[in-house]
Amino acid sequence: MERKDEQNFDAKDPEKVIDDASQESDMTGDENQERGNWTGKLDFLLSCLSYAVGLGNLWRFPYLCYSNGGGAFLIPYVLMLTFAGIPLFFMELSFGQYASSGVISIWKVSPLLQGIGFGMFLVSVFIGIYYNMIIAWAFFYLFASFGSDVPWKSCDNDWNTPACNLYNTVDMKNCTLHNGTFYNSTCYTVEMVGEETYSTIVNISNITMKTRKMPSDEYFHNYVLDISDGFHDMGEIKWQLVLCLMFAWTVVGFCLIKGIKSAGKAVYFTATFPYLVLLILLVRGLTLDGSVNGIIYYLTPQWDRLLSAKVWGDAAVQIFFSLSPCWGGLITLASYNKFHNNCLRDALVVSIANCATSVFAGFVIFAIIGYMANELDVDVSEVADKGAGLAFIIYPEAVARLPVSPLWSILFFVMLVTLGLGTQITVVTTIHTTILDMFPKALRKGHRSKLVLLVICVLGFLLGLSFCSRGGMYMLQLMDNYAGTYSVLLIGLCECVGLAWVYGVKRFFKDIEQMIGYKPWFWWRLCWQFITPGIMVFILIFTWYDFKPSSYGSYVYPSWADGMGWMISLTSVLAVPVVAVYAIVMAWRRDTYGTRNVWQIIKKLSQPSAAWGPALEQHRAERHEEENVFSVTESQQPLAGKNVKLAESLETKVPLTTKQDEFESNV
Repeated sequence: MERKDEQNFDAKDPEKVIDDASQESDMTGDENQERGNWTGKLDFLLSCLSYAVGLGNLWRFPYLCYSNGGGAFLIPYVLMLTFAGIPLFFMELSFGQYASSGVISIWKVSPLLQGIGFGMFLVSVFIGIYYNMIIAWAFFYLFASFGSDVPWKSCDNDWNTPACNLYNTVDMKNCTLHNGTFYNSTCYTVEMVGEETYSTIVNISNITMKTRKMPSDEYFHNYVLDISDGFHDMGEIKWQLVLCLMFAWTVVGFCLIKGIKSAGKAVYFTATFPYLVLLILLVRGLTLDGSVNGIIYYLTPQWDRLLSAKVWGDAAVQIFFSLSPCWGGLITLASYNKFHNNCLRDALVVSIANCATSVFAGFVIFAIIGYMANELDVDVSEVADKGAGLAFIIYPEAVARLPVSPLWSILFFVMLVTLGLGTQITVVTTIHTTILDMFPKALRKGHRSKLVLLVICVLGFLLGLSFCSRGGMYMLQLMDNYAGTYSVLLIGLCECVGLAWVYGVKRFFKDIEQMIGYKPWFWWRLCWQFITPGIMVFILIFTWYDFKPSSYGSYVYPSWADGMGWMISLTSVLAVPVVAVYAIVMAWRRDTYGTRNVWQIIKKLSQPSAAWGPALEQHRAERHEEENVFSVTESQQPLAGKNVKLAESLETKVPLTTKQDEFESNV
């Protein structure tokens, strides 16, 4: 493509270069014809927001906030966002946008560290397998809500046990006032059943009061999951969950059927609809008795908690996992940007919006929790929960007590589905893009990319069938505990060191300056080289120190199950040293760099390859022009001479085929 600014380049006016490139892109559609680009800037922004704002914002942050000092928790939360969250987010967006490549092929920046890309790829694979099961549960509840009433409203179903209790506090109080005992939704007195029978009912009631369960609890565990006694008993597969999982993978596949183009359109719904539902639920929640007490409990600051290391550790962990860096998703999404997109602006907007969403979701959740505490006549702390317990037990129980229960249930679970899909779509896009970018000539032709997507969805479905068994919840909790925790932290630390120290922050700054038109502030260098890696080390130490054996409810996993979890974590982490050793050995055997000195080979492999740089030749030329413009000015060569010199420079600096390129391609 002929560059508009070729005849009138001015290295001192980067804004002009960006404007010219933007005008050219607008006229030609996709800037990168081979990979494609986002149709519009909003596609990318909403995709990042939909990816970052997930189920954790809804069911983890509010619980952490109230349990770590209420409003006081926002102080360490905002500080961790500033020093760790935003810098990592900006770094990955810049990295992916500059090279327009997947998480493995992008490591031409330092072939020795290509294992970081493989690690990110494996993390996305593990998360993609189990995350869709949570979406399948949400679909199960959504379909069950299309009826005259929600099925978890009573204790009169086949799956209910004597421990099921409707927690009707009004009737319980009235029964006590009449010297009766409330059991199984009925008030019994001595006059009604006789002294002997009444004594038996009292004994049974006292026992069940200790183990009583809400109808929504029994619906989830006894009917939806039909959960077994433990990890040792996986049991048979539930066909209803299989169908829901198949449907979830089908929806993901259709959202990505046209690659980044269809995904960019899907996020207009998955990124915006949850906010509409949250607003509706907040308005409805505030009209319920006790809701204000829940919100007060959520926000009341406990300043003394700031002296606890656990509070700071929880804030750092939440920021890190809320924004989802180091999974490969941010690099993948940014790789479809046009080269001169302002990724710094996008990083700030999405990071702040994500954290604001977490705080906003807390108001919605605790308004409902306050209502539930009022209904059950207990303290808010006895109702507050996190994770699946909040989404599939506490909130459905609250919904069942509202007028027109199916309507509120449908709204809530549609929101849950869209929150999950927003993250899952990007996770699958990461897997898909990585495979395509590793074999572009073979897989980007015709409909082959769609066949690759089909294979990914089918394999994801088959590997997820174990979660549809009676012991599937135990497996899912294990994957959730290990697949994206310790491994992601170690991979992220390697990435930070690799870009800021091995590649060099000065070179990285020049790359960013070429894209956005100005050099980033010194603050980013300080974060990338020192502060952010330090915080990641702190998070690692904190999570290891705070390690507890996996459990679900009162069931503690056997040690061999945690051993499986550590193997899952190590699989992605070990990719870093394994790939590095493989690259060194292959370079030594093939004498790629003309030396058998291992240290010299390591130094060579640490440097960017000849193929590193922007994907398009026009942007590579911009970089070389900037490097040569001052020498050209000093010699006062005519413009034509400069172009000849540029061509010669490109020919010598970026050869089409070299021994090194051949080696790196094989690696």
